[in-house]
Amino acid sequence: KNSYFRKIIERTNMKRLGTMIIATVIASVIASVAYAQTINRQKVVTRNNPVVTKVDSLGSLTVGSGSFATTVDVTGLQSYPEYYRHGIPLCAMADWGWHTAPNVNHYKAEETLIDIDPGNGRKAPYALQFKDNKSRQYAASEYFRINPHRLNLGTIGLEITDENKKIIPIKKLTDIHQQLDMWTGAITSHFSADGEQTKVITVCHPTESCIASKITSSLLKKGRMKAIFRFSYPSMKAVDDGNDWEAQDKHITKIIDQTRNSVILERILDSTLYYISISWQGNAEFKETARHHFSLSTKDKSLSFCCQYSETKTQNAEDFAYVMEQSEQHWKNYWQQGGIVDFSGCKDPRAKELERRVVISQYLTEAQCANNMPPQESGLTLNTWYGRSHLEMAWFHLLDFALFNHPETMAKSLDWYNNTAYSKARAIAQRQGYEGIRWMKMTDPWAGEAPSSVGSLLIWQQPHYIYLAEEMYRAHPDNSTLEKYGKLVDETAQMMADFASYDSISHQYQIKGATAMQESMSHNDAYNQPFELAYWRYGLSVAQKWRERRGLPRIDKWDDIIGHLSLLPENDSIYLAGINVKPVSNEYLLKCRSDHPAVLAACGMLPHQPLYKDEKMKTTYDWIIKNWDFSTMWGWDFGVLAMTAARLGEPAKAVDALLMKVQKNTYLNNGHNYQDARLKLYLPGNGSLLDAIAMMCAGWDGCPNMQNPGFPQDGNWNVKWEGLKKMQ
Repeated sequence: KNSYFRKIIERTNMKRLGTMIIATVIASVIASVAYAQTINRQKVVTRNNPVVTKVDSLGSLTVGSGSFATTVDVTGLQSYPEYYRHGIPLCAMADWGWHTAPNVNHYKAEETLIDIDPGNGRKAPYALQFKDNKSRQYAASEYFRINPHRLNLGTIGLEITDENKKIIPIKKLTDIHQQLDMWTGAITSHFSADGEQTKVITVCHPTESCIASKITSSLLKKGRMKAIFRFSYPSMKAVDDGNDWEAQDKHITKIIDQTRNSVILERILDSTLYYISISWQGNAEFKETARHHFSLSTKDKSLSFCCQYSETKTQNAEDFAYVMEQSEQHWKNYWQQGGIVDFSGCKDPRAKELERRVVISQYLTEAQCANNMPPQESGLTLNTWYGRSHLEMAWFHLLDFALFNHPETMAKSLDWYNNTAYSKARAIAQRQGYEGIRWMKMTDPWAGEAPSSVGSLLIWQQPHYIYLAEEMYRAHPDNSTLEKYGKLVDETAQMMADFASYDSISHQYQIKGATAMQESMSHNDAYNQPFELAYWRYGLSVAQKWRERRGLPRIDKWDDIIGHLSLLPENDSIYLAGINVKPVSNEYLLKCRSDHPAVLAACGMLPHQPLYKDEKMKTTYDWIIKNWDFSTMWGWDFGVLAMTAARLGEPAKAVDALLMKVQKNTYLNNGHNYQDARLKLYLPGNGSLLDAIAMMCAGWDGCPNMQNPGFPQDGNWNVKWEGLKKMQ
């Protein structure tokens, strides 16, 4: 009898009705606990909405669900991809969208292996890159580095012409005003072309690889504006937008089904097959205008459509209003359920910028990093390192979800470790003669190991699984959590214990044969790197706790390593980047002042380990601030600096670190952490910022019992927060 629900039933099928009922129940639950919230969350979020008023190749905005995202230009769609190609490009990417080039030379992964002793006396095969670019081994290693690679699924834009039917260039657009409403996930774009105003609203479905847009413009009716859909072959380059527009003969795009208000396209790229389902409302014409090029036009003043990318042939029955509704509900739930930080009560003039970075970073990580596996460092915006995930970055990609009270998001990536990566990681350990499992570095959805002369020798990704599993236990301290992650915690620690080398002279365990977190320090340069030492002790200690929780006995060897692991190397009360393998040289000394200041991560990222003294770590921190080449650092290093300063009781230095005026600590108008001309965005920087803020607000295990222990207690940082979790 309720007219509201009668209208819903009339315009939707039962599946959609069920989804809406579930969303309504969730919303009512949120509303029932909203009384406990003292921060006006919507106000905090919306006052930081990015606004674009001019054409800027670094200013593109993104709508996304975490497993799918689309980035758009000032028109609200992907109308001018060529202009943005060397900025932050306009791509549509999904965690399922990958392509593999034909292996016409029948390369085998075994051809990428080289037997080496990395410096720990254990010669074994590693997947490395070959220097001789004329050899078959070199070609094989390149093939497996490049393949598989992430796809740009499609480019959806507007074609806008003048009265002479010539395309209007982006620089001729005027009256630009575009805003991303992070509270609802909608991008609303206003602009004028030839004096004619246009409005475009673009949203993303929260669970499907689907965007929806509504275009309102008199240019539609005049036949001077239409929606266009373009598709390319993958470029297969290390860092770019993924488009090779010239390779038209290498792929197929064809209409396989069409009705009055919908069409399905089939895309074939070698062995890759996917579909694009497009539906629209009202009178519009869809047609193929050139190879891999289609248009949707209308004689009305408004055009709305939905475009869904999928691995299987699916008829898209959704409309713009429904996708908009789903987007609004998803983002409102996200902001209401998680942590929030309000800097409006702060007197320090830097607080407003810090709040902006925090809020937009929360949006970006949810839109781009809430994947079914650890995401790539550039999320779903463009390909970096061929679109591959780097597992050493998992700490920065995933931890913030737990600290901001979204552990269920982190759990999705841990499921990938459990269900997909485990067997491959176990095979790597066996191949190299280690017990347990060795987590790879550069990988893909199927946990393939990409050959790398640096990555294959990294080890600091190894304890991440233990750290993140412990976060899940802190969120859900019950037997089901122990059962779900306990086995892999155990086998991860087995490899760590087997990797440690016992030195009969010092009677200590050492960490040898690895390239450090500070990658300028290779396995040939140093051993006993400080972060790896501290992380090894942490990982084995927590693994022992997990055994006790599961009713299993502690392992004696692990306790022996925990009790006899080498102290952090030092000289004149300064902790070093490691113990040099070769005689000290100027080159070595220069390396000690570049790249990641990993020695501080031993303190900042981990609970205190009795391998260092706080006073010496403070001295080391001050030495690094004075002597480091900050231009060589990466975006996440600044969060690590802040976490270290906070743990050392130096909150003013923590704030200074987060807002340090260095190029790689730049946060663009859209919130992306800019690095350099090659790497325009870097999501580990956003994650590290959020980790540091959560820690500085909610504290860490064993921190002083005070409000906001990581911020100065001088009255200038009256930071309010809700829903944050204490760091380990």
